[in-house]
Amino acid sequence: MSILLWCCVALTPLRAEELDLELVLLADATGSIDDAEIRFQRQGYADAITDPRVLNAITSNIYGKIAITYVEWADMFSQDVVVDWMVIDGPQSAELFAERLMAPPRQAFGRNAIGAALLKGKELIDTNEYTGLRRVIDLSADSANNWNGPSITEARDTVVNSGIVINGLAVLCRHCSGRPVSYNLEDRFFSEIIGGPGAFVVTADNAETFASAVRKKLILEIASEAFPPARDIAALDSVRVK
Repeated sequence: MSILLWCCVALTPLRAEELDLELVLLADATGSIDDAEIRFQRQGYADAITDPRVLNAITSNIYGKIAITYVEWADMFSQDVVVDWMVIDGPQSAELFAERLMAPPRQAFGRNAIGAALLKGKELIDTNEYTGLRRVIDLSADSANNWNGPSITEARDTVVNSGIVINGLAVLCRHCSGRPVSYNLEDRFFSEIIGGPGAFVVTADNAETFASAVRKKLILEIASEAFPPARDIAALDSVRVK
C-alpha cells in the first residue's frame, strides 16, 4: 500500500510556479548579424532588464515576478538558449540574468528561419515549470525573410492559437545591417509576424536608440495593467499596435 501511494505521489507533477508573465526573447543571430552585433544586442537587453523602470514594471504586477529566457535564432536547426528560464523579481535576479547573458559564446548561425524560431519559443513555454498570467514571445530581427523551415504564417497561427502573444522588435540600426531596401520592415512585422491580443511592434531606429527601444518593449510587455491598454500604446513613439 505504501509503495502504491509513493508511486502515485511520484507520478503527480509538481505544481508550476505562478507568476505574471512567461517571456521568450528571440534575438536575431542570422548571417547579417556579426559577433560584435551579437554582443551589442545582448548588452542592450542586459541594460534593459536591470533598468529601474523595468524592475518597477515587474514588481508592480500581481505576483511581482516574471519568468524569462533569451534565445538566439538563425536557421531552422539553430536556436541557442543563451540563458535558460529564470525568475526575475528584483535587482539581484536581474543582475544575475544580465551576467549570464553576456558570458556564453555565440552558438547560432545560418539564414533566417523565423517560423522555426517562433515554434521554438512556443516549445520553451509549453515545457517550462511556470504558469504565467500571460505568455509572450518577443522576436527581434533586421529582416522578415524566411529561407527555411516552417512558414511564418503556419508558425504564427500555431503560436497565437495556443494563447501566446507574439510581439516584435524591428531592428533598423546601421550596425545591425540597416533597413531592407525592397520592403518596409515594420509593415512586414505587423502583417506577417506579430499576433494575439494587444500585439505590437517597436522600432529600433539606430544604434543609439536600441537599448531604449528594448526597455520600452519590455515595459509594455511586463507592466500590463499598470500601463495604458493596447489601444493607447499606439500613441507612443516607435510603437505600432495590432
